[in-house]
Amino acid sequence: MKKVIEAIDAAINSGNIVGTSIIVVQDGNVLLEYHAGQTDREAGLPVTSETIFRLSSLTKPLVSAATMVLIEKGAFTLGDPITRWLPEFTPKLKDGSIPVITIAHLLNHTSGLAYGFLFEDNEPYRSFNVSDGLDESVLSLDENLSRLAKAPLMFAPGSAWCYSLSTDVLGAILEKICNIPLPEIIRDYVTAPLGMDNTMFYVDGMKLNKLAKAYADGSGDEIARVMESKDQVLLDGCGPIHYAPGRITNIDAYPSGGAGMAGTARDYIKFLETIRQGGYGLLGRESIELLTHDSVPDFDVAAAGPGFGFGMGFAVVRDSEEAGTPRSEGSYEWGGVYGNKMFVDPVNNLSVVILTNTALYGLTQFPNELIPAIYESLELNSKLTSSAPGDSSDSNDENSYKMTHRM
Repeated sequence: MKKVIEAIDAAINSGNIVGTSIIVVQDGNVLLEYHAGQTDREAGLPVTSETIFRLSSLTKPLVSAATMVLIEKGAFTLGDPITRWLPEFTPKLKDGSIPVITIAHLLNHTSGLAYGFLFEDNEPYRSFNVSDGLDESVLSLDENLSRLAKAPLMFAPGSAWCYSLSTDVLGAILEKICNIPLPEIIRDYVTAPLGMDNTMFYVDGMKLNKLAKAYADGSGDEIARVMESKDQVLLDGCGPIHYAPGRITNIDAYPSGGAGMAGTARDYIKFLETIRQGGYGLLGRESIELLTHDSVPDFDVAAAGPGFGFGMGFAVVRDSEEAGTPRSEGSYEWGGVYGNKMFVDPVNNLSVVILTNTALYGLTQFPNELIPAIYESLELNSKLTSSAPGDSSDSNDENSYKMTHRM
């Protein structure tokens, strides 16, 4: 994993990434665990295995998994209309008609909903004061959905794909079904069973000292800057993302199913490995397939890019060459706008989590620097293993070691 470490250190030394936690697991074995840089640059505090990062959209797969658990328990089905639980959530098409939106539409982002930041002027959501679940707005989930329902749908549900607030709507439905808050639902059905004790919607005083400070990309050759309250970062080809780093410490902010959680790399790799290995004890095989297999083969998945599809919880590699990735077809992934990325390559039995405190470099450029290095290291390790006489596990070659590597 020497090439991976070199790529990480280069990003840290350049100031493009302030701090990061990265774990690479293959066949259930940790090939690399690396905590680098600083959780608080100004205070000189290093990232450790206990550093908590804002997960942003890495929250979505956790909520999707909880949804599948409840479906397996018979609480509802993928084809159920969401008005069964949210009778007043009836957004209209541009012609004024009210279409049926189902649970499946929410899970695979074919509901017709969107995100404000996908548009240069954040419209039409800005006009209705809709929160994307990342900003300074402190309102109830019901109030945000009431605002969202006033905005016209982008298209008829099931007719196209658009990254969206669908998972926030899904969170509201889970609350209605279970009659408890979304944070308790995710804890009861996902994080507690997997021992993810440092993954949560709200970081309180007990864990506040472990929370990474948030940073935003510097301009030009400048190093990353401290992210401020009500900060904005421009997403290429879209509009500004409105951030509020303090939201995760505000108990009054509604729990956003699409972007509201924080956690550690060690916690998140437990989740990924559970999904990769077939959901043992958490979900059945059919649910895992729904989460991780392309469910929209006829649609472009713009947020993931060319060569990708989307399942009920993750983007899925349809064509590795078109996607420009060494990951195998059928690999699944997602990222978060606070600077995160994860992926699972089931062909190579590989799970990887990349958490940073730097937006948007940690989501956009950093993974592109690391992923080729990861696969080059795996290929080199495979060649060394196959050519070495005797038991290759005794090899001390720095390119082929399988060990935990920490700062």
